[in-house]
Amino acid sequence: MTDVAENKLSPVLFIPHGGGPMPLFDGEGHADMVAFLKSITCDLGNPSAIILISAHWEESRVTITGNESPELIYDYYGFPKEMYDIKYAAQGSTGLAKKVNDIFRNSGIESQIDYQRGFDHGMYVPLKIMYPEASIPCIQISLVNSLDPKLHIQIGKALSGLRKENILIIGSGFSFHNLREFMSKQVTLHDEKNEAFEQWLIDTCVDKNLTSEERESRLTNWSDAPFARYCHPREEHLLPLHVCYGLAENKAKLVFEGRVIGKKASAFLW
Repeated sequence: MTDVAENKLSPVLFIPHGGGPMPLFDGEGHADMVAFLKSITCDLGNPSAIILISAHWEESRVTITGNESPELIYDYYGFPKEMYDIKYAAQGSTGLAKKVNDIFRNSGIESQIDYQRGFDHGMYVPLKIMYPEASIPCIQISLVNSLDPKLHIQIGKALSGLRKENILIIGSGFSFHNLREFMSKQVTLHDEKNEAFEQWLIDTCVDKNLTSEERESRLTNWSDAPFARYCHPREEHLLPLHVCYGLAENKAKLVFEGRVIGKKASAFLW
């Protein structure tokens, strides 16, 4: 693998991160996702830093971690003790946080740096699988708690200049996130509602016949998609995808289409 070439844009990746810490403990229904996360790094070069947008952090304005030595936040409940002993010793980057904060402010997007916050499981669980050596400095960016899809696309657009640098940007969420259905004891091989929305999302992200305006309109009005609110009663796990699209503003490559905890889920690479 080589670093991102000077004339090539660095990758942007939207991933499912699974159920809490379960992917790190061979949790049921995560094998395909874990295999994907391990293998996708071969397509990502050797990034000098990682910026990750997690579904598990919301603030009233865009907020960036500025802690040089962030601790881990075990923001999940009811799991065995060993799942609260996970370690991921990646360093933060105050310098990169300040740079990102300046980018947002110069773009007219309200933002701030949080110098105390650590990394939540939407960040360290997938990164521990993808980059277990924890040698790449990372910062995390929050969602905005208005959950406005257009704003999150704008957040991505503001960051697009960073793709000229050797920085990997990851949206960590889930293309399906209905907790009641995940926990349902009724297991079905096919969930037509889940699959209809997934197909709409795949078409939206990868169809080469869509213009940028059409793609952005579909994502902005995502709740009009088939069974959108069944798949996302609350959209925080989908919005990292909107940030990723804003960064790229073109069609993606479908890099994962499988089942996670029994539901169809997708990942996209730009």
